[in-house]
Amino acid sequence: MPTRQPSLSMDIIQQIAKGLGLAFTPEREGGSEVCFANNHADLQDAYKQNFSPIDLLDYIYAVLHSPSYRERYKEFLKIDFPRVPYPQDADTFWKLVRLGSEIRQLYLLESPTVERYITQYQVPQLAWEFYIGGYQPAQKWLKDRKDRQLDFDDILHYQKIIIALTETDRVMTELDKVFKVGEV
Repeated sequence: MPTRQPSLSMDIIQQIAKGLGLAFTPEREGGSEVCFANNHADLQDAYKQNFSPIDLLDYIYAVLHSPSYRERYKEFLKIDFPRVPYPQDADTFWKLVRLGSEIRQLYLLESPTVERYITQYQVPQLAWEFYIGGYQPAQKWLKDRKDRQLDFDDILHYQKIIIALTETDRVMTELDKVFKVGEV
């Protein structure tokens, strides 16, 4: 069976690995969600010895969802691609990977959290007004289904979206406790 190759610059990967004192592995053994999906406890030491492409993706998710990062670079983000700082140390990297993984799983509606429904007929204002990029997903989802009768599965899906948005806001608040914009 052919081995997958990540489409990442190996020069950048080597710089990150050297800066963090970690080894890079093209694929996480045992699945990428082993330490994150249902357990938000600290990562096991053996897991912390190497990082994979999914860890980098989760790190980037965390950085790009940091409210202080978004505020500081607001004008640049409107006109250019985001610039993600190199991780400064392994401890902060793993904390951000955990938080980014949480957001990624929320967006994919794969987090067990989205099964804990919080919506009623009224949607929490936080979720209703929450922006991702240039739009408000809670509003857009309903507008896209205007004049259509929603079935039970549609309603359950919408409830998961509301939970994902509410939880994303919670994780973003936690991010600024870990990710210090001025330190990068």
